[in-house]
This record gives sequence, C-alpha cells and structure tokens, in this order.
Amino acid sequence: MSEEPRHKRFGDTMSDYIVQVANELPLDAVGMWQIVPAGRLDFDLEGDALTDYVRRCIAELLSRGAVPVIGGGPDGPHLWILQRQYGSRPEEIIENVIREWLANGAQNEDPGGLWFSLPEDAWSPPA
Repeated sequence: MSEEPRHKRFGDTMSDYIVQVANELPLDAVGMWQIVPAGRLDFDLEGDALTDYVRRCIAELLSRGAVPVIGGGPDGPHLWILQRQYGSRPEEIIENVIREWLANGAQNEDPGGLWFSLPEDAWSPPA
C-alpha cells in the first residue's frame, strides 16, 4: 500500500491528483492559486512537503507542454500572456517559479497571479 498522501475528499493519491490537475490544460489554464491551496487543504501539506507538491504539479504541467502565463485582463486583446522571465527549459522554469513563490512567503496565490497554459492559448509578446 502506498504511503503517499491521499486527497481528503476523493481518496486519490497525490500522484494521481497531479495528473488530473494537468488534464485540465486542454480546457483551461491552471493557476498557482489552484495548486497551492489544494496541497494545503486537500493533502494537509506544509513546508518542504508542500514545496515538493507544487514542484511536481508544475513539472507535470510543463511535461504536457504548458508555459507560464498571466491573464490578459478582462478588456485586453489576449486571454493569456507568456511570461519569459521564468526561463525556457522546464528545470529552469520550475526553479524560478518555486524561488519566487518561496520569496513571497509561500502564500496561497491570487487568481491574478501566475498560471500555466498551452502555448497555442498564449500570446507571446515580441522579445
């Protein structure tokens, strides 16, 4: 039997849940504001365990082709805007996102913050 944490309501293992989070990508972007609270509330994670969970979620999203984005705003011409400052390689993006999140106090994020979307859904501003 797995010692991996299980979702408090659904009973899914954390690994299975992380895959389900990434399965959302064809329908919509996935935000840090969804990832972090799920780790805290649904799996009772804090500290290093929460950081590992967030890291694993981001890695799974990136493995599906997702890129870091922010929302374009309700009146903007673009739904999602690519955020190049996190890097271009998955390892680089993961480390930079985690570093920023930890530097901001590892707080539950705001829906106005960082998301991950498929590249075809994101506008890429000129470099």
